[in-house]
Amino acid sequence: MPQFNAPDDMLPNHGIPAKLVDYKPGVFSIEESLDLLDKIIDETPWEEKFELINGKEVSTPRLIAWFGEADLDYSITCKGLYPLPWTSELLVIKERIERLSGEKFDSVSLNYYRNGNDSVGWHMDNYGEPGRKLCVVSIGRSRMFDIRNRDDHSLEFSILLENGSYLLMKVGFQENWQHRIPKMKGIKESRINLIFRQLH
Repeated sequence: MPQFNAPDDMLPNHGIPAKLVDYKPGVFSIEESLDLLDKIIDETPWEEKFELINGKEVSTPRLIAWFGEADLDYSITCKGLYPLPWTSELLVIKERIERLSGEKFDSVSLNYYRNGNDSVGWHMDNYGEPGRKLCVVSIGRSRMFDIRNRDDHSLEFSILLENGSYLLMKVGFQENWQHRIPKMKGIKESRINLIFRQLH
């Protein structure tokens, strides 16, 4: 079981193990983020996703969209959800986070959290080959990001994903850790979560 006791093991001011993620606030300015938020919300063909819960089809509490390279096999992700071509806004974001991370990403999933009632439960994004990295860009209302160890749920951390921030999930994160965006009462503002992936 991993232990994270030394202060040097934690991201400064965030209390989350640095070996798991790299977090950078302010990668996009407030002005950039608000402009991107408006454009992405207005121009994205959002879709509802449905899941079977206790035999009933239930709409997930957020809207989604998927963009990426046309030659990728998306059957390993959301069945029936096909990639849309990159937009100019998404390519701007992609170029900046690739410079920061030193990684190349071939697709991005977008989640539209319309208010504090929208959320995503505990899960693992273990698409593609093991050992791949994922990068999360948050624009709009700040929301909590919780992570917990897959096998020991008492080992749990939280970080506030700020407007314009970048979070890189490092190698091993997806195989060993779950994460979620919980509901937050009283929030009326929206947020877009962009998850850049390496599927190829």
